[in-house]
Amino acid sequence: MKAAKISLITLAFAAAVGLAGQASAETLKATLNGASEVPANTSKGTGTVEANYDPASKKLTWKLTYSGLTGPATAAHFHGPAAAGQNAGVAVAIPNATSSPAEGSATLTDAQAADLLAGKYYVNVHTAAHPGGEIRGQVTK
Repeated sequence: MKAAKISLITLAFAAAVGLAGQASAETLKATLNGASEVPANTSKGTGTVEANYDPASKKLTWKLTYSGLTGPATAAHFHGPAAAGQNAGVAVAIPNATSSPAEGSATLTDAQAADLLAGKYYVNVHTAAHPGGEIRGQVTK
């Protein structure tokens, strides 16, 4: 009986330690508008990004939704590393972004994940009228 109690306690402790060691997914978001672009523009377009990053699989998943653009979207990307008000190169392309909503996923490197979780990524949506980006939003927790 005593051995069974010790085994149960040991099993419970091992389970607790195992669960504590698992990293939980991070929920991220961005609100996109023309005023956040660099340089800013007067677009009436708006958008949102809802994203999750799973550190165990290193997978970033997202849903990009937008409306009110000056014309059809031509592309969208995660850019970084860059703070708000700064520009950076494309870090992760968003395929199928020519229609809203656009959903997808990508596996990140450790450096990309660190920058993403530190708030150094932004998402923007490009159009013919604004080839550098019509709406933009910084990705935050």
